[in-house]
Amino acid sequence: MSLVINNNLMAMNAARNLSESYSALSNSVRKLSSGLRVSTAADDAAGLAIRELMRSDIAALNQGVRNANDAISLIQTADGALGVIDEKLIRMQELAEQAATGTYNSDQRLMIESEYQAMASEITRIANATDFNGVHLLNGNLSGSAADHDGTGPTSEGPMKVHFGTGNDSAEDYYYISIGTATASALGVGNSARADSAGYTISTQSAAQHALEGLRNAIISKDKIRANLGALQNRLENTVSNLRIQSENTSSAESQISDVDISTEMTEFVRNQIKTQAGVAMLSQANSLPQMALQLLQG
Repeated sequence: MSLVINNNLMAMNAARNLSESYSALSNSVRKLSSGLRVSTAADDAAGLAIRELMRSDIAALNQGVRNANDAISLIQTADGALGVIDEKLIRMQELAEQAATGTYNSDQRLMIESEYQAMASEITRIANATDFNGVHLLNGNLSGSAADHDGTGPTSEGPMKVHFGTGNDSAEDYYYISIGTATASALGVGNSARADSAGYTISTQSAAQHALEGLRNAIISKDKIRANLGALQNRLENTVSNLRIQSENTSSAESQISDVDISTEMTEFVRNQIKTQAGVAMLSQANSLPQMALQLLQG
């Protein structure tokens, strides 16, 4: 290589190598400070695309867990109200049993009838008043089959659709919660029911005897609603467990793509740091080489 003063090729070569080493050092600092192996598309274009899809699935799965837990709270609210209704029905059956015996006269049965009808009215009040976040649960708004669900309006009608999956597949991502009507008329007790209902009144001995059968059927109807709610709650709890496992495993896969291996990247950082320091030293030396030509000129 000739000794020239117009172009310092060794300095140019040292500067290029220094620039490459410094750029690699900068990338290592960015990865170590952020904890991400892939923070820009330039790091890994395919990995970035896969990571973002996984992140969207993780966010949807975590929200699905919250949706399912909200539905569990709704079911528990309905079941709690049905527990109170259960107490009222048991008291009504006790009153019917009392009125069915011949040791009471008509006036006394009317007094028993007064409490009986008050219990029926309370059942209806509880059924109409029980709601979760403004959604009435026991008044029949959520009764019916999945085919009766209509979610096109501002307020959905029919069984409640609980969505928890990342897509919109009925076999995988959602199902419906249907809750039967628990008003006194629907259960067939009290004077709000049809006049020919067995549990309509206990004002006479024969009516009270007839009401015992009607109250038994009402309790069975109420128990069917509670049993269905219990099955739904168990199903939702299993759904929550499965969603959490999916989210955890997807997060693990996303971490493999996205997160930086600190030990490996720290090794790269030290290597690039040494190369950068060496590049700076060699560039300084290369910049001083043209001064040799001055010695020839001065000699």
